[in-house]
Amino acid sequence: MNTLLVAGGGAVGAALRYLIGGWVVSRLGPDFPWGTFIVNVSGCLLIGAVLGLVEHGALPGGARLFLAVGVLGGYTTFSTFGYETLRLLEGGELLAAASNAFGQLALGLVAVYLGLVAARILAGA
Repeated sequence: MNTLLVAGGGAVGAALRYLIGGWVVSRLGPDFPWGTFIVNVSGCLLIGAVLGLVEHGALPGGARLFLAVGVLGGYTTFSTFGYETLRLLEGGELLAAASNAFGQLALGLVAVYLGLVAARILAGA
């Protein structure tokens, strides 16, 4: 049942990301990645609200799986990144929070670059 909650929520979140991202680009243009920017920031706002409500008993645990893991996981994993980094900061784990934030950013950019290089090699370009 838990897997179905996550999968169903993920489908909703992925569709929302596509629709909202496209709508934003159609309004603001493609010169800056505003669609991704707005999806990521709004996902952070929403995961804070959802998990805060779950932590305080205002939403049941199943809502965490469907909304936070499923919908917001499909919408943007950046929200999870923001939440987990904030929790490390709140726990006084400054080095771990900084390592998480800067490590994911730096290694993520390197990984994208390496993926593009591998694709070019595989495509013979």
